[in-house]
Amino acid sequence: MSDWKYEIEDVGDDDDAPREEPMDEPLEPGSPSAENILFVVLGALTMLFVLLRLTGLA
Repeated sequence: MSDWKYEIEDVGDDDDAPREEPMDEPLEPGSPSAENILFVVLGALTMLFVLLRLTGLA
């Protein structure tokens, strides 16, 4: 007797699983907003400050 709750025959094949269709139109890059740029720069400066504090340089 198997320790498994279900046997492979009970589960069946993955043929019924929905498939993702490829996109008809390719994704086009957009321009970043000022708010997104601000958060990236703020995050980079914050991490730089944290690393400098951990290494004892600041």
